[in-house]
Amino acid sequence: MHDPIRLGEAPVGLGDLAAVARGRRAITLAEAARRAMKVSEGWVAGLSAQMDRGEETQAIYSINTGFGSLSGRQAFRSSAQARDLSRRLVVSNAAGVGRHLDPEVVRAAMLIRAASLVRGYSAVRPEVVETILAMLDRDVVPVVPEYGSLGASGDLIPLAHMALVMSRDEAGEAEIDSGEAFYQGQRMSGTAAMAAAGIERLVLGPKEGLALLNGTSFSTAQTALALADAETLLETAEIAAAMSIEALMGFGDAFIPELHEARGHPGQIATAANIRRLLEGSRLIDGGIGRDPERQPPQDAYSLRCVPQVLGPVRDTLAFVRGIVEREINAATDNPLIFADRLPGRSLKAVSGGNFHAEYVAFAADFLSIAVTEIGNIAERRLFRLNDGTLNRGLPDMLVASEHVGMDCGYMLPQYLAAALVSDCKTLAHPDSVDSIPTCSNQEDHVSMANNAGRHARQIVENIENVVGIEVLMAAQALELRLTERGFGAEALAPASRAVLTMLRATPATDGRPIGHLERDLVLYPRIHRAAELVNSGAVRDAVRAALR
Repeated sequence: MHDPIRLGEAPVGLGDLAAVARGRRAITLAEAARRAMKVSEGWVAGLSAQMDRGEETQAIYSINTGFGSLSGRQAFRSSAQARDLSRRLVVSNAAGVGRHLDPEVVRAAMLIRAASLVRGYSAVRPEVVETILAMLDRDVVPVVPEYGSLGASGDLIPLAHMALVMSRDEAGEAEIDSGEAFYQGQRMSGTAAMAAAGIERLVLGPKEGLALLNGTSFSTAQTALALADAETLLETAEIAAAMSIEALMGFGDAFIPELHEARGHPGQIATAANIRRLLEGSRLIDGGIGRDPERQPPQDAYSLRCVPQVLGPVRDTLAFVRGIVEREINAATDNPLIFADRLPGRSLKAVSGGNFHAEYVAFAADFLSIAVTEIGNIAERRLFRLNDGTLNRGLPDMLVASEHVGMDCGYMLPQYLAAALVSDCKTLAHPDSVDSIPTCSNQEDHVSMANNAGRHARQIVENIENVVGIEVLMAAQALELRLTERGFGAEALAPASRAVLTMLRATPATDGRPIGHLERDLVLYPRIHRAAELVNSGAVRDAVRAALR
């Protein structure tokens, strides 16, 4: 059991975010965060008091003006109107469509929004963040449609659906105006969910409506969770690739360290080292560090020997994306930001800028999508090779016993499925960040489309988890066939491959039947579903880690 995250004491990391989104790790608000928030909140409270006294005040965007292209209009002169404006903004922006986002995405976005607000630049009360944390703790998850955000001016529409649940109209409202939420898995109105959880809905103060909506929280949440899964996927993809290389009796020379050090890229060097470690102890691999290969010519197809040169760049790209994502999780991304004692020689000031523009996140999600698509692209080529009797160095066509080839299709169709999934990813990986459609009377004339990019990244990761799961199934089948062909026992395999094979054969498919060696055709989708789950959960990775510890 992890200790609670003390929000405001240290940056929230990717692991923290995933633990809250998926494991409901507890969070508390640090006292340092309360102090930081009180300064800018107090400044806005003072401005509100001036308005209520009828004193002249300067126009401060979102506090006493309209929004977007209407920002030049000073809309009101009282704190009551400022509160009303906050609520009206939430109501008007809750305009999303499509299926609801997965609860883990919404929970991640809620934590990211809270992590942004505790920086103290947003002029919101600690009670706003405490309400978000209470919702996370008591399992109130707003129903948030997947479509609507442009990734600039923040994720306005999805964040409005979140804010709709946690806030209320001062004068009363219809229940439908509270949005919808899941409470402990049951879908109901926001009013009912908050009441069932014992959480009071807030009347938002001046600027608090925009502070909740102006931010990159949903774009970042989707990208962050895709990244967390992609890191597990990459490690598993290296394992699956090593199993295929072993089953195809590949050449070990392609992975000697000097070769990769001569190029110098850290990801390539690391992946080559991992493949060497995964193949160590195998009697099926020809050549390597200690001896020259006996077969000639001593080189494999690119999908085998170039694994470090393809998955290495993926590794380096994911590391780059992690840097962007972890900074963005903790970034102040609304507008305006209120600075106190942070501008030398100047009094506290509201600064209008564009930190809500999610180009960083859009790039990160696009790079992630491209990199993960390549994991699947090269894996699918190995699947094709495993199935083809002219390319797989003596294994039967479609990985079924030779006497059944023709009567049985074996693993023919899983390769079809992998091809379909990879093709889908090639379309999804078209960069969203290069698209922009102006909005708001051309005030918002360039947008990032980061939320679309994050959504696509998640779908791509899910697709490729299936592809790598299929490779685990097919490589395991191929290894068993190879052992039979050579007259070897399981001890001839690398310990890493043996560990995956043992784990896989002890795991039931989703239909309850064991994932045994495929002797004759049977319905394969329960095996494929389970294999993808084993990839996503890290079970394949963990089996290998335990064996090589």
